[in-house]
Amino acid sequence: MRKSLFLFSSLAILFFSLSACEKTYVPKPKGYHKIDLPEHDYKVLEEKHPYKFEYSKSAEVKKHVSSITEPHWIDIYYPAFRATVQLTYKDLSKEKFESAKEKFLNELVNDSYKLTSKHQIKAYAIDEAVVKTPLGKTVTIFELEGDVPSQFQFYMSDSSKHFLRGALYFRTATKNDSLKPIIEYIKIDVMHMINTLEWQ
Repeated sequence: MRKSLFLFSSLAILFFSLSACEKTYVPKPKGYHKIDLPEHDYKVLEEKHPYKFEYSKSAEVKKHVSSITEPHWIDIYYPAFRATVQLTYKDLSKEKFESAKEKFLNELVNDSYKLTSKHQIKAYAIDEAVVKTPLGKTVTIFELEGDVPSQFQFYMSDSSKHFLRGALYFRTATKNDSLKPIIEYIKIDVMHMINTLEWQ
C-alpha cells in the first residue's frame, strides 16, 4: 500500500514538473498608469489684462517669468500635470501709423510660424487650421505630433490693437504617447479659452 502511494505521488510530481516545463511565458505589454482627469469646469479670468476668457478650475494663473517677460504675459499652470499654457500678448496700437502697425503684425505672425517650425526636428506632423470662434474671432491653430515639448499652439489678433499667442508645454520627460490623454484634456480647455476670449 505504501509502495503504491509513494509511486503515485512520485508520478504526480513528475507529471506536474514536466507540464510546468512546457509552459511558455510571454512578457506583459508595456502599460501606463491610469490617469484620473477631472471634469471640465471653468472660471472667468479676473486679472486686469487687455483680454478676458474662461479657463480651467484645475489650473492656476501665474505671471510669466523669463528674461523677456512683458506686461500681460501669463501662464495658465496645471499643477497636477506639470503643464503650462504660456500666453504672450502684444499691443499693436503702440504703432501710430497703419503701415507700421501692419508691418509689426506681420512680424508677429512670422515669429509664430518660426516658433512652431522649431519643433520640426522631432515632430512627424504639424497640422494648421484657421477657425472662427463663436464670438467672431479668427484664430490660427497648430497641432504638433511626436515627442515635441509643445503639442498645441495658436495665435489670434484683431489686426488693429491686440495680438495673443499661446503654447502648451509640459515640464516632464515623459513620452507624448503616455501624455496623450492629458494633452487631449488640456486641448479642450484651451479651445474653451479661445472660444470665450474677448478683447478688453
